[in-house]
Amino acid sequence: MKSLFNEETLKEVLIRINNLQPTSERQWGKMEVDQMLAHCTEALKVACGETFPPRIFTGRIVAPFIKSKYYDDSEIAKNIPTDKSFIIPEKKNFENEKATLKKYAEMFCNNGQEKCTKHPHPFFGSLSPQQWSIGMYKHLNHHLKQFGV
Repeated sequence: MKSLFNEETLKEVLIRINNLQPTSERQWGKMEVDQMLAHCTEALKVACGETFPPRIFTGRIVAPFIKSKYYDDSEIAKNIPTDKSFIIPEKKNFENEKATLKKYAEMFCNNGQEKCTKHPHPFFGSLSPQQWSIGMYKHLNHHLKQFGV
């Protein structure tokens, strides 16, 4: 499974982010491309230990049964619900959001396991740095595919 701690994986992700355009159309879901970029940045801020969202009640109940899906080699299902704190309702500046997402992806990779958050994932709970890294790659991959890159 690919890990965002791997520099080759990071390079692949950055190329795919660079291939996004303000006119990139979603293949599924409700977000526009600028909102998706901001959404992915918010997730990386959690993994980098910059933000600390609380655990979601449904996650406490459901996560024990599906937690391994976050870091296995399966793909994230299309159109699954997003926690309200990660929904970006307003239009964003595409170029700013693109640059910010690249910055956070690079930061997460370069900081490595030692600086990965110890805070629980808002849905899945406690994760190892490697599990965070695989999950962050899967999340980015899911949304980049959502916009055809």
